[in-house]
Amino acid sequence: MQIKKIHNASCHCGAVKFQLNLDGKLDDPRRCNCSMCSKKGAVVASVLLKDLEIIAGEDKLTLYQFNTKTAKHYFCSICGIYTHHKRRSQPHQFAFNVACLEGVDVFKIKNIGFIDGKNHPKDRK
Repeated sequence: MQIKKIHNASCHCGAVKFQLNLDGKLDDPRRCNCSMCSKKGAVVASVLLKDLEIIAGEDKLTLYQFNTKTAKHYFCSICGIYTHHKRRSQPHQFAFNVACLEGVDVFKIKNIGFIDGKNHPKDRK
């Protein structure tokens, strides 16, 4: 899916605003079946840490961690929308909620991938 290079995104209430450098494309949109993702139901894509910048409302973000407490999931403390998380499998990346992108309809995205988070490689002994 082709989109502009710098893209604006926000939570539902608009308190948290962020910009993403998507380099003209939405890479690897996907869903995950881990305990967290299966409940939130978001379609996510990833960017390098340097390519996501919070431009407003950083003080409104709430951090949630579970299990290994490696991934850092962020939500707006006002409206509750999941905005992004620092990935544990790729700690040099943020995954972000594609539905937060201005002008992008997640229901029109074709070929949404799948990650088997229930059987995450970092959970195996």
